[in-house]
Amino acid sequence: MKTHVTKVGDLEERWYLVDAEGQTLGRLATRVATVLRGKHRPDFSPHMDMGDHVIVVNADKIRVTGNSKPSKKLYTRYSGYPSGLKTRTLAQLLESKPEDVVAHAVRGMLPKNRLGRKLVGKLRVYRGAGHPHSAQQPEPLDL
Repeated sequence: MKTHVTKVGDLEERWYLVDAEGQTLGRLATRVATVLRGKHRPDFSPHMDMGDHVIVVNADKIRVTGNSKPSKKLYTRYSGYPSGLKTRTLAQLLESKPEDVVAHAVRGMLPKNRLGRKLVGKLRVYRGAGHPHSAQQPEPLDL
């Protein structure tokens, strides 16, 4: 009996729609990262891009557990210049760019290599309920 090996041409990419309203950030990010990676497929292969496209809507209505987390969790970025370190709290980021919070959480759960950078391109996060990908006919993803 021969072992089945999936080829790139055999893959069919699907689109999934996730409503983040009332969802916990970490649990949502874990499920989205699993679909982006392709681990939900029975023919998963870790070295290939087998993931599907994911659209996350209502990122502004995401739920974060813990009383002190919005004020104590920090997001930093560094420009490379002296005194170029910028720090923002989770509460500030949820106020201004909630889609970046969701994308950052999902990105942290993907591989840190070429494959991971390619998979991040299949994630689309939107603040409100609308999205411009209705032509792809995304299926709702149950979490």
